[in-house]
Amino acid sequence: MVRGKGREDRGAASSGGRGTNPSSAILDAAFRRAYKATPHGEGRIDRARRRAQLKIVRSAAVSVRHLRLATKPFHAPGLTEFERRLVTNEFGADTFGRALSRLAHAESRIRGLSQEEQRTLAKAGTTDEFGASVRRFYGRLASHLREVDPDLVTVREVRAYLRRRPQLTDLQPVVVIAGFPNVGKSSLVAALSTARPRISDHPFTTLAIGVGHADLGFDRLQILDTPGVLDRKSKGNRAEVEAETAVAHVATVVVFVLDPSERCGYPMADQEQLLARWHSELPSIPIVEVETKADLVRTGSSRLAVSAETGEGLDRLRDELQRGLAEWRPPATGEEVREESYSPEEYGEPDRGTEAREERGPM
Repeated sequence: MVRGKGREDRGAASSGGRGTNPSSAILDAAFRRAYKATPHGEGRIDRARRRAQLKIVRSAAVSVRHLRLATKPFHAPGLTEFERRLVTNEFGADTFGRALSRLAHAESRIRGLSQEEQRTLAKAGTTDEFGASVRRFYGRLASHLREVDPDLVTVREVRAYLRRRPQLTDLQPVVVIAGFPNVGKSSLVAALSTARPRISDHPFTTLAIGVGHADLGFDRLQILDTPGVLDRKSKGNRAEVEAETAVAHVATVVVFVLDPSERCGYPMADQEQLLARWHSELPSIPIVEVETKADLVRTGSSRLAVSAETGEGLDRLRDELQRGLAEWRPPATGEEVREESYSPEEYGEPDRGTEAREERGPM
C-alpha cells in the first residue's frame, strides 16, 4: 500500500467545502469516487502511478457526467419554441444560451486537462511526482467547475421555472382561454376541463399559465388558463407576457373572453381593443369570441353568451371548438433521438469487472 493514501483527496475536498454552490457537490462526488481507487500493479511504483491515473480519470468522468446531467433536459429534442420564448422572457435573450455554451466548454476543458495530466504521469517516476500531479489536477478541476457555478445555477433555475409551467404536447390541440383580468377565464376553464384553477373576484388572481384537459372528440384536448392581459402600450408584467406568448405560439384556437357586465373593472371598449389587436397581429389563429357572465347581463350581440355559473352556452362553446378543431392534425414525428450514454472507456476507465476486482484489492 502506498503511504499517505487519500491525503490529496481529503485536502482537495476540504478546500472545496460543502457549500451550497453546485460545484461543491460535484467536487465532493468526484473526490469520493477517486478516493476508492485501489488498482493492481507490478511493484509499488507501478501501483502508485496507476492509482494516480485512476484518480484523475474518475474525478474527471464524474465531473463531466454531472455537467451532462445538469443540461440533459435541454438536449435533443430540446425546448419547444414556446418554452424557449418563456425562458427568454424570464431570464433574458442570452443568459440561458450562454450558460449552456459555458458548461459545454467546461466539459471540453476538463477532458483536455485529464488527458494532459495523464501524459505528465506517464513521464513521472516517483510517488511524490504522482501525488503532485493529482493535486495539480484537482486544483485545476475545482477552478474550472467553480467558474461555471453561475451557469449551473442558471440552468437549475430554468429547470425549476419550466417545471412550474404546463408540459404541453404537440400531439394534442391547445385551446387557450384569454382576455382581460377577472373576466371569468378561470371559471370557464374549470367548467370545460379537468383543471381546478384558483378562482377569485380579485384581478390578476391567475399569475401563471395552467393546463387542464377535456374530451371534445380528441383523445386529449389541452385547455390553457392564462393570466389576464391588459392592452398596454408598454410591455406588460411577466404574467401578461406569458399569456401573450401562449396565445401567439401554442394556441390551436383562442377563446377570447369578454365581460360585458364590466364587473371585472375594465370597460368593454378596452377589452375589444385587445381583441382587435390580436385579430390584426395573429391572423392565422382562430379566435372564438365569448361573452361571459351571461347570468348577469346579455348584450344581444352575435358572440357566444356563456355562464360558468349556470352552464348556459357551454355546450354551444364545445360544439364551436369541435368545429374549429376538426381539421387539426398532429405534426409528423421525426426519427427517434437516441439518448447519449456515458461510456467509462471514453475516459480510459476500466470496465466494471476490472474495477470491481481493483476495489477488492489483491486476493
